[in-house]
Amino acid sequence: MRTATYFFIFLNLSLAMFEEPAVYPLPFLVTSLIEVLCLLVFFGRLMHFAKVTLRSVFWKDTKNICIMVAILLSLTDLAIYGALRIYNMRSIRWSRIVRPIFLINFAESRQIRRAFRSIRNTLPEITYVFLLFMFSLLMFSLMALKLFGERNLQTAEGLPYFKNYLEIVFDLYVLVTTANSPDVMMPAFDFSSWYALFFIAFVIVNTYIFMSLFLAVVYNNYKKHLKVMFGG
Repeated sequence: MRTATYFFIFLNLSLAMFEEPAVYPLPFLVTSLIEVLCLLVFFGRLMHFAKVTLRSVFWKDTKNICIMVAILLSLTDLAIYGALRIYNMRSIRWSRIVRPIFLINFAESRQIRRAFRSIRNTLPEITYVFLLFMFSLLMFSLMALKLFGERNLQTAEGLPYFKNYLEIVFDLYVLVTTANSPDVMMPAFDFSSWYALFFIAFVIVNTYIFMSLFLAVVYNNYKKHLKVMFGG
């Protein structure tokens, strides 16, 4: 039963690769039938729990309530989406975000729930580091706007360079991952090589210091909560 439950959970989660917009698109009828099959299996497993559990205990278990609500939401969304497709009306499958609920809330997923609970308990404690990182990002973005916004610089595509504050925040956020390095700094560097110091300072502070600090805080707090949960 555990293997079958995991298989249908995996199958349900894998539908995201085959539903529009899909990596490997399949007809809507195929994906919807597979999803209905998975939901029927989940419902049958839930009814099996209800048969072997006292009614008062079953309805007090929030895991069972979450699974039941997720099944109802998925079926409702599937029915609405299918009806709108018949009339050639475009809509969004919003119930996809509830699919991980099946992975977390079945009784067989005790270890996954423990890991998820540790992650949930860790989040409030890393909020302060995240807020400091965002403050640094916003301040560097403001500095970039003041430094480059009035220089009338242009990117290689001929677009205005660092003119819009929100676009600057996004570009510098991507720079933290070094995904757009050194392209994002080349217009400023071509104008004056001294402007490279701004980007060097940004990468040192945000990529090497804040990301290392963020990773250390996440790891230490996750390990602490995991030890407490397992009684270590």
